[in-house]
Amino acid sequence: MQSALIVSLVAIFLLLVVGAFFSAAETALTTASRARLRHLETKGNQRAGIVAALNERRERLLGTVLIGNNVVNILGSALATSALIRIFGDAGVVYATAIMTVLVLVFAEILPKTYALLHADRVALAVAPILRVVVAVVGPVSNAVDSVVRVILRMFRVRSAAGGEMAQEEIRGAIDLYQEAGGTRGERQMLGGILDLAHVDVSEIMIHRKNMFVLNAEEPPSKILAGVLDAQYTRVPVYRGAQDNIVGILHVKDVLQAVTAHKQDIATLDIAGLAKEPWFVPNTTTLREQLTAFRRRKAHFALVVDEYGVLMGLVTLEDILEEIVGDISDEFDVAAAGIRPQPDGSYIVEGTTTIRDINRRLEWNLPDDQATTIAGLVLHEAQTIPEAKQVFTFHGYRFEVLRRQRNQITLLRVSPPQRPAEPTQ
Repeated sequence: MQSALIVSLVAIFLLLVVGAFFSAAETALTTASRARLRHLETKGNQRAGIVAALNERRERLLGTVLIGNNVVNILGSALATSALIRIFGDAGVVYATAIMTVLVLVFAEILPKTYALLHADRVALAVAPILRVVVAVVGPVSNAVDSVVRVILRMFRVRSAAGGEMAQEEIRGAIDLYQEAGGTRGERQMLGGILDLAHVDVSEIMIHRKNMFVLNAEEPPSKILAGVLDAQYTRVPVYRGAQDNIVGILHVKDVLQAVTAHKQDIATLDIAGLAKEPWFVPNTTTLREQLTAFRRRKAHFALVVDEYGVLMGLVTLEDILEEIVGDISDEFDVAAAGIRPQPDGSYIVEGTTTIRDINRRLEWNLPDDQATTIAGLVLHEAQTIPEAKQVFTFHGYRFEVLRRQRNQITLLRVSPPQRPAEPTQ
């Protein structure tokens, strides 16, 4: 009997060690820094590669760990109960429950998980080779259990989030934590702007056709040249007939080179013939796709059209970069009125100012899913074309129409929600 008791105690000890291994592995592999492990993997660390391979099928990994952990804990408790019943009789059940609860909680759960949490990367690299073998052996059982779980979740119409969405949410959370740890607001906006490139269409940042600077290809060469020199842009669209019939893009450099090389009267120079073929892109193109297209074509300028081929505006490489780093101005740019703060806490806003710019600059949360500009938001919410001096309240913000030209709202006063006053002591 004594030898059987010793065997049971040794078995319980070994099971606690295995349970501690599974607990530490679960915590380490779920909390280890993916970025740091990926960096180690690129440097040739084989264990980091194993961790990455295990995390690629995280549901199977967690299923294996949980199965192993529960099996060893239950088996250890059963052995302890059997041994103590032989010694103390029926009271051994109570003693076994109390003793195993303390042992499992302290040595197989709290202690290994706390250590793994403090040294997640180190523990993950240490347990990865052993855990890979365990996953290979217990994998079929884990897959079967996972299939049952999926069926049950499907019965309750619970769907798991896409991996890409989860990764982006983790990155956004890390960016927020970075700012709380001392990062600047500008850095947070830049990092967040990179993630937004895949979710913002060119139609949301383009220069509307109404505000485009264009030249008439049918004008005399001297007038076209004067327009090119007066423009504050290096690339100028030219049209024939209607202004939305863009036939080419003039580059200032090409014009100056042609004028310099032309020895005759400027009136004999075909400046409009120097225009390059325009590049049209759909208005539903995302900024990430457009940025990739700019790099592939080595271009900086594209015209945006809708599904019917109607010109909507233009987008440049600079417009996309400004979505990441903020406004980029040079000595030729004219400062726009845009958003002007007022002493009473309100803001005078041009109607053409985009909601994204307002939210980024003022850290507001105005919705931009139904309208691109602040004037468009008022029109959408009001469901009518308001008159000057009309006041609306949407989403907690107060909008006062200050100026309207024809059917367009050109100037507004926007007041943010009032913050509750702090109690005085």
